[in-house]
Amino acid sequence: MTTTARTAAEATGSGPTGEPAVAVRDLHQRYGDFEAVKGVSFEIHPGELFALLGTNGAGKTTTIETLEGFRRPSSGTVRVFGRDPHGQPSGVRERTNAVLQGSALMEDLSVRESLDLAYDLAADPRPTGEVLELVGLADKAKVLVRQLSGGQKRRLDLALALLTRPEVLYLDEPTTGMDAEGRIDTWRIIQGLKDEGTAVLLTTHYLEEAERLADRLAIMHRGEVGVEGTLEAVLSGWGDRVGFALAEDVRTADLPGLPGAELSVESRGDTLWVTYTVTGGDTELRAQHTVTALLEWASAHGTALRRLQVRGASLEDVFLQVADGAADLVGD
Repeated sequence: MTTTARTAAEATGSGPTGEPAVAVRDLHQRYGDFEAVKGVSFEIHPGELFALLGTNGAGKTTTIETLEGFRRPSSGTVRVFGRDPHGQPSGVRERTNAVLQGSALMEDLSVRESLDLAYDLAADPRPTGEVLELVGLADKAKVLVRQLSGGQKRRLDLALALLTRPEVLYLDEPTTGMDAEGRIDTWRIIQGLKDEGTAVLLTTHYLEEAERLADRLAIMHRGEVGVEGTLEAVLSGWGDRVGFALAEDVRTADLPGLPGAELSVESRGDTLWVTYTVTGGDTELRAQHTVTALLEWASAHGTALRRLQVRGASLEDVFLQVADGAADLVGD
């Protein structure tokens, strides 16, 4: 961690009690008559990872480009370290870096030559050997970039960003093209950056990646935020699921209505699958209360709850409902 980064982290704190490293307030971004971003707001504190999720074309990349200072907001404000990254880039760009979807690697340079070039341009770079070890490319140092696999190129993109010791790091689909091992290694690296006090903005289509890394998240759809908050708050707000296979001698009309639970039935092959989505009542006990009521009902009617399952809402559940336009704002 650089002296500057350490000073910033100490001044602002490593959590949401201090001033945010990144603050976005009511951001709108328009291209002619098309509004790509519609009133987005969030903040990221030192040592925190904020996952910005959404469908293709939701406005995630436009938001990142605005944070990087490449676009002036149509309206609203964007601040990084309290500065406007577009109008006041000095003091911002040398403290931030990014791994973008589009790579700008020079195909005819070797891996080490790519890092050496970036090293000469950085104010306080990490040693290139350290960075190569960190991203798992030490054995590829002499290999030309054009000979790397897609996943290895993403590792090199990450290495170039880490070289500059960023205090704010934007990661736009950083593990696309990586195998499972590379993805897990990258998660470990990102967690290490958080531990050092780096503020991280992540976009990803791998929802397990967001579940593993995010302190807070937002899900965008058509330029708007449908859901925002901590992972725990977002998932708890979308309820628990109690499901079972409906016995052949039971009609769907015979299923009980339960307080705080919404009933749905769907076909799964030759089986009707019953799901109670439970959102009412005590979040710690609501699933148990629903299961207890269903067991009592099953016992009274002489039937069985076959393949009984109980689970909390997954990020995929929330994501799909936001994408269907069915979400209301959920916070913590």
